[in-house]
Parts: sequence; C-alpha cells; structure tokens
Amino acid sequence: MKVDILAFGVHPDDIELSCSGTLLVEKKNGKKVGIIDLTRGELGTRGTAATRKEEAEISAGILGVDVRENLEMADGFFKNDEENQRKIISTLRKYKPEIIFCNALDDRHPDHGRAAKLVADASFLSGLRKIETFDGENRQEIWKPKYIFNYIQDMYLQPSFVIDITDVIDKKLASIQSFKTQFFIPGEKDNEPQTYISSPDFLDSIINRSKMFGKMIGVKHAEGFISKKMIGFHSFNDFIQNIT
Repeated sequence: MKVDILAFGVHPDDIELSCSGTLLVEKKNGKKVGIIDLTRGELGTRGTAATRKEEAEISAGILGVDVRENLEMADGFFKNDEENQRKIISTLRKYKPEIIFCNALDDRHPDHGRAAKLVADASFLSGLRKIETFDGENRQEIWKPKYIFNYIQDMYLQPSFVIDITDVIDKKLASIQSFKTQFFIPGEKDNEPQTYISSPDFLDSIINRSKMFGKMIGVKHAEGFISKKMIGFHSFNDFIQNIT
C-alpha cells in the first residue's frame, strides 16, 4: 500500500500529542496516512508495553489511519545504526510516502532527537539503489520522500509553518486520551505513579499550545512543524491560495 504521509514516533502517543490533528485533516482531504512507532514504550513509568499496544490500536481507530506498525526498537537504548536504519528503509520502500513527519530534533526526552536523526538518515539512504532490502523474497524498489517535517513536542520551538486543526481538535484529544495509562483522564480511577505527563496541567499545555499556534494564523487551533528544506511555490497565486 502506498501512503501520502507517514508519521514516525519513537513512543506510542508521540504522534497523538504532536501531529495527530494534521493526520486527521489530511484524511478528510482524501489522503492516505500511516503511523510507525519505533518502540513499544516499554520503559514508561506508567502502564506496560502490552497496554500501550492496546491503546495505540484504539487511537489508530479514532484517527482512521490506513496503517499503524511498531518496529520494536529498544526504548531508551535504540541506536542510529545500520540495523535500525534498515528497518526504516524497508518501511519507507514498503509504503512510499511523499511526506514524513518525525520527532523533534531537540527536546526534553533524549529519545526524540535521536529518533529524528535516525529517520532522517534512513530517509536519505532509502534512495540509494545499492542498499538492498526485501519484503519477503521480493527486492524492494528505492524510495526517497520529498519532504521531512519535524513536529514540535515538549519544548517550545518556532515553527516553520502551522496547520489549522480547529475542526478536528476534539478527535485529536480523544486520540490522546486513548492512552489511559499515560495521561490524566477526568473521572478515571488512577493507581499508577504520577509523572510529568500524567497531570491535568500537561494536557492543558497541549491544548494551550494548539491555541497559541492557531493564533499565529487567526484560527482556534493549529499544529506546528519545522522544515530544514526550503518550501517554495510556483507563483504568488499558489502562495495566496494556501494562506488561511
């Protein structure tokens, strides 16, 4: 299956917190979208790898993604090495996305920046014909995405552009709250240890950030992305048509 956008997250719930609204918008626009979780999040203080898998499946249903896979790299200890690069290369050649979303290049959690570099490196290598990968017995064709965009996570970073998610904010929040072991859910009994992300204030910060990004373009809610590649237009007509 070919998808238009493939979103990589090092932990199940990274996508939900950071760019799930944009995936929802693009699904409404008729695009095929997918999520690739690099790890099972097994080092998380709350919940287990098994509960995170169940929660990720529920969230995938809410988001209506066309595919969600987990590459089962080692949470906290994965490396940007040939083994993991090949896992991503094979995934890219399998789904042939035009656009990739991946973790923030600089963030509070050290896994985030490392995952961003791993995905970027593998995306380049995926376009080299002398690197062979196979899907079963079939040799895969090379594939290089046109764009890699880093979504913004815990630390505030100035976005290169933002996407209006006002119409889908409720579904975005529902996808986040699918991860009941990780986040504060009003009315839910919670016997897990309290962490930075399990407080009501953390979820409020996600909502407030979407409001702040929305204010930048005159809408209620938006998500921000960073692009290392210059984004261009054929004419000012194209540019104006894409302005909110």
